[in-house]
Amino acid sequence: MPILKSLGVGDPKVPRAGTLPLRSSRNPFEDTPTLEEEDGELGTLPNGTSCRRRATLEKLAGLAPFRLGWTSGRRAGSPGDGQVRSFLGRVLAPGIRRSSADFGLLNRLQGFRTHGDEEPAGEAARRLAFLRLGRGPKPRRASLAERLVPAGEAAPEPPPKVPEPPKIKEPLSVLEILGLIQRRELARADEHILELEAEAPTAEAEAGAGRRARDVALLYEALQRELWALVRESLAAPGPGTGAVSQLGLVLLQEEAADARRGPGAARKLRAHWAEAVARAARERLEEAAAPGARGALAGQLEALRARLLEDVAAVRGRLAPAYPAGLRAGAVYLRGYHEALAEWLGAAARRRLPLADRYALLHWHNHVYPREILGLVDLVALENGELGPLLSAGTLRGLEDECVTDVKAQTRAALLRVLQEDEEQWGSMDYRPSNLAQDVCELLEEHTERAPHISQEFVERMAYCCLGGLAEFLQSFQQRVERFHENPGIRELPSDTYISRTISMVNCGPPLRSLAERLARVGPPESEPAREASAIALDRVTRLCHRVLAELLFQELQPHFNKLMRRKWLSSSEALDGIVGTLGAQALALRRMQDEPYQVLVAELHRRALVEYVRPLLRGRLRCRSARTRSRVAGRLREDAAQLQRLFRRLESQAYWLDQVVPHLAEILQLEDTPSIQVEVGVLVRDYPDIRRKHVAALLDIRGLRNTAARQEILAVARDLELSEGGALSPSRDRAFFADIPVPRTSFCLGLPLLLGRLPVSRLARPNLACLPLRPHSPSPVRARADR
Repeated sequence: MPILKSLGVGDPKVPRAGTLPLRSSRNPFEDTPTLEEEDGELGTLPNGTSCRRRATLEKLAGLAPFRLGWTSGRRAGSPGDGQVRSFLGRVLAPGIRRSSADFGLLNRLQGFRTHGDEEPAGEAARRLAFLRLGRGPKPRRASLAERLVPAGEAAPEPPPKVPEPPKIKEPLSVLEILGLIQRRELARADEHILELEAEAPTAEAEAGAGRRARDVALLYEALQRELWALVRESLAAPGPGTGAVSQLGLVLLQEEAADARRGPGAARKLRAHWAEAVARAARERLEEAAAPGARGALAGQLEALRARLLEDVAAVRGRLAPAYPAGLRAGAVYLRGYHEALAEWLGAAARRRLPLADRYALLHWHNHVYPREILGLVDLVALENGELGPLLSAGTLRGLEDECVTDVKAQTRAALLRVLQEDEEQWGSMDYRPSNLAQDVCELLEEHTERAPHISQEFVERMAYCCLGGLAEFLQSFQQRVERFHENPGIRELPSDTYISRTISMVNCGPPLRSLAERLARVGPPESEPAREASAIALDRVTRLCHRVLAELLFQELQPHFNKLMRRKWLSSSEALDGIVGTLGAQALALRRMQDEPYQVLVAELHRRALVEYVRPLLRGRLRCRSARTRSRVAGRLREDAAQLQRLFRRLESQAYWLDQVVPHLAEILQLEDTPSIQVEVGVLVRDYPDIRRKHVAALLDIRGLRNTAARQEILAVARDLELSEGGALSPSRDRAFFADIPVPRTSFCLGLPLLLGRLPVSRLARPNLACLPLRPHSPSPVRARADR
């Protein structure tokens, strides 16, 4: 009995083995470490199971450490002994997984603790220490080997240890798996979920099969919430570490392998949901970056999208894609997700009614910025299909381009007419400022043609055709207004300098607008040619009209000087030609304000017309050379005047070099004496100036006094051959015509002897001045009579 009492048997104060103390504040799990002791040494529960499970359970479930105590009476609503023993049996029984229903009972057990007559823990500890002191130290007992082996003999070798059987891995509870998910031990949590899902229900647990399926579904929901939250968080720099991303990739591989076992009907397809989560996260990131309230116009939003895409693509390439397993092709999945999100955003933007500038920006960003600056940084070969497809459909792009062309046509037409109206109002005013009409028109059209190459080559052609059509309409209206300006009688009342200045400003509009029309026609489609021709015709008419007006004004001033040519005084004085040269030189200063192209055309025309006016009085027969000396004086004067005029127009930068030899040729014909030489010179004249006619040559022969019929016929034969070939290759163009603008003198012919026989006395036939008579008899004018004398 003392031994039994020392062991606590029969002592009412010492509880028997296998029983619970009735008034103790400790419970069977008192030795189990609490949450604060979890990191230290962990003991075992009375049933032999690890207490780590309980500590993990309490931590994940959010429950404080609980203690079980029994008092003499129970509170109302507390569970009975049978419920408690049933719960403890389920909790402590090895190999049985605790489900989510067990923790409802744990919450109810929180109120089981008594608060009345519990013995303080400190007092109990002091009493036990005192009892151990009274008994003294525990005596050492000899071991069984010492009792069996006599002293002095060697102890036998211990028997070999039998290897312990491997411990069976204990399954985790639902809340413990949930804790793994919350700590983002995702791969391990997924393994336990797969184990829980794969457990075959026993006969006793058939009733809980539905609850287990519900637990699995809830765990999968929690797992996916963490997975997709990790996808969102990992895109933001610096984001979670790559370890969590690797866990995500392992979960996807584990679930893909499990789907192969589940079959098509039960497959969870987590990999497809992952791709959807990536696209959803990309959409959120892009919408946040391109918020309309913060960015304003569409161009600013597109720039924000570009910056966000560059940032996220760099994060995917540098951090995320390498952390995933290679088999998942994470880079391609992220790229497709962003591409789909971007396509959705751009499609929504394209469906809005955008201003013209925003449409240009959208098309440029779609066609150039995104392919060059975003897709150029990634490896498209990594895609499964090798391509991403267009962000916007072909129909959407075509519709945006059509809207751009329509708006450009309407805006440019209105803007061009407004600019022309404003400029026209200044034409008749005295405070006229230099016109910027051509510059304004070019800027209006080039604003659109310069943007077109940033979109597509087809759009370049369409925009060029649209702008060229608008330019042709503008130039036709410009031509009509210029014609009305010059036909207005009141305009001629303006000072000469003012009128010339207005006309030069109109002419100066030609070169830049002509160049613009030709450039648009080159880049436009073949249908652009009619519009280009219409533009050129309108500009040519404006230029010719203005040149004609300027030339008429100039030659009205020069006409008195031309009237003094080819008279007796002209042979001995250079006054007439000096007046011509001085007037042309003075007017050249005003004409030099003209653009180079129209100025060269005008100077060439002035050069031609000046020589025409110079030769006209010569061929009209103002002079009659009756002697070789007179012919020599006239030829010398012609050469001097030709040289002086040549120097003048060289100074005026005339390019009409073909006019330099017309007067020297005429001088040679007048001075030469023998018929073959005259024939040669006439042939050269006909070759250089194909528009000369036989009547012009006959007038020259009349001036030099050639009366020999045979010689005249031989010389005129050259001109006759030209007339027979008229309309052939020798017909000159309008800009190379010279003699065509000189009136042909009246035809003269020589009367033969048979015609005079019987009509005129012989004495009169002997007079040489009657050898050649005009077609119609007339009395000579006083001026010609004085010249003949």
